Amino acid sequence: MKVGCFTALLAQFSLDQVIEKLKNLGIGTVELGTGNYPGDPHCKLSMLSNQKALKEFKQKLDDNGFTISALSCHGEPLHPNPAIRKANQDVQKKTILLAEKLGVPVVIDFSGCPGESKNAKYPNWVTSPWPPHYQELLKWQWESVAIPFWADRTKFAADHGVKIALEMHPGFLVYNPETMLRLRGACGPNIGANYDPSHMFWQGIEPIKAIRVLGDSIFHVHAKDTQIYDWNLPKTGVLDMKQYSDEKNRAWIFRTVGFGHGAEWWAEFISTLRMYGYDYVMSIEHEDSLMSPNEGLTKAAEFLNRLVIREETAAPWWIDNVSAGA
Repeated sequence: MKVGCFTALLAQFSLDQVIEKLKNLGIGTVELGTGNYPGDPHCKLSMLSNQKALKEFKQKLDDNGFTISALSCHGEPLHPNPAIRKANQDVQKKTILLAEKLGVPVVIDFSGCPGESKNAKYPNWVTSPWPPHYQELLKWQWESVAIPFWADRTKFAADHGVKIALEMHPGFLVYNPETMLRLRGACGPNIGANYDPSHMFWQGIEPIKAIRVLGDSIFHVHAKDTQIYDWNLPKTGVLDMKQYSDEKNRAWIFRTVGFGHGAEWWAEFISTLRMYGYDYVMSIEHEDSLMSPNEGLTKAAEFLNRLVIREETAAPWWIDNVSAGA
């Protein structure tokens, strides 16, 4: 397992400054944004048509011993507004092509959410099975919009040697393990999850138990925490619409790893990921409104570097002996 960083939190710095900063924190793996939510100045899609810039970009990372865990284009590829939908889909497609050129195995996105019809202006996230017309709407969204698009885009990514990892996020069709596995079942094994435990916590889903549900569909992991405020929760439940900056009155807020749940919980989270075959990257994502990006990144790196140690590939001696009947 490696500790990485989603560099969107360092957007104000040059790539050289980002590399230097992450080196000092013991991080040598980056997740780079390419557009949509949010953009990232460190990885330009224009490199697709500029071989010189692409070569220089790769050389800079190689010379500093850095690898790229994923390219991220978090967006709304199913948005009912044609202009927004096309722009987001174009960024996604170019991101897949750039990942192929860079040898990056994973592209991260959101599933998106359609509206209530072809003429809708805004997405319509269904959160109740009743009245009955909600079921009709949900069926149309999945069968007429989401599955056709993602089946095609999943095949496109596979043809270019790239996996798609969707971040389960409320507001979109894929927001929990059940919906993630539904889309994967319809579109094939080349689409899976960018697993962010913070989005599970605030839905009331225990993230460690959810690993057992998701199994080998986890392609990438974000290291981000959530703190639940029990004294505010009775007022709103988990669907709290107050601004993230209104920390005192919200039912929950995003936190830097270790500030929502302690080392014992995170150690078990990492161990369970390994148990189910994930031994790739824990990519730090900073959305803690109580800490500056620098403070959040520094504390997260220190916390995770104490927990995550790359293991040797050989099994312990006693496992071989037990297997042999010793």
